[in-house]
Amino acid sequence: MRIIPAIDIIEGKCVRLSKGDYNTKKIYNENPLEVAKEFEDHGIQYLHLVDLDGAKSKHIVNHRVLEQIATKTNLKIDFGGGLKTDEDLRIAFESGANQITGGSIAVKNPETFSAWITTYGSDKIILGADAQNEKIAVSGWQEESDKELIPFIQEYQKEGVVYVICTDISKDGMLQGPSFELYKRILEETENLNLIASGGISTFDELPKLAELGCEGTIIGKAIYENRISLKQLENYILNLK
Repeated sequence: MRIIPAIDIIEGKCVRLSKGDYNTKKIYNENPLEVAKEFEDHGIQYLHLVDLDGAKSKHIVNHRVLEQIATKTNLKIDFGGGLKTDEDLRIAFESGANQITGGSIAVKNPETFSAWITTYGSDKIILGADAQNEKIAVSGWQEESDKELIPFIQEYQKEGVVYVICTDISKDGMLQGPSFELYKRILEETENLNLIASGGISTFDELPKLAELGCEGTIIGKAIYENRISLKQLENYILNLK
């Protein structure tokens, strides 16, 4: 299972929110590149980079941060937040993203999202399936849609999606553990899905459990920043996988 730390960006700074609420913003570092380099120094190869300004303003904003991290580390970056147009996508890939995550766009403009899968390939486009009460949420989680989570994922599998990041919003940033039951059900009701668990990770012991369920990766945010999980623990976990 891939370990994927998260860096969320507001005004160029590394922050975390609780349940996606911008009013709960906590700044952890003024310099996201510093954070990314520290991850890399501990053997981490992947990074989930979220442009929270972009999610709010509905177009890419923090591509300079992406470019900086992409050029000054070897991390493989998946980038999301506010990607709405072909131009946003072009900027993201040209700035160094290896993959992009589309959430709101997949709900509000499925034709565009499906075209991206066709144009860039399913290994480059991740479906962001963020849910509140198993209904897909959009616009930086500010709105709930009428889309049911599992059918939504199944529909996009038919379009060629193979990577899905699923966040249970009620768990995100709360450090109360991830939605094991939800991930178990998703994996039971889909085939050949690379499911990336996100939201709620609070202790190191949860990681082997997610791996056992069959999650392909897990995104860890606040647990790292609040020192609930140390980078040394993650380094050892990654070494033991080799």
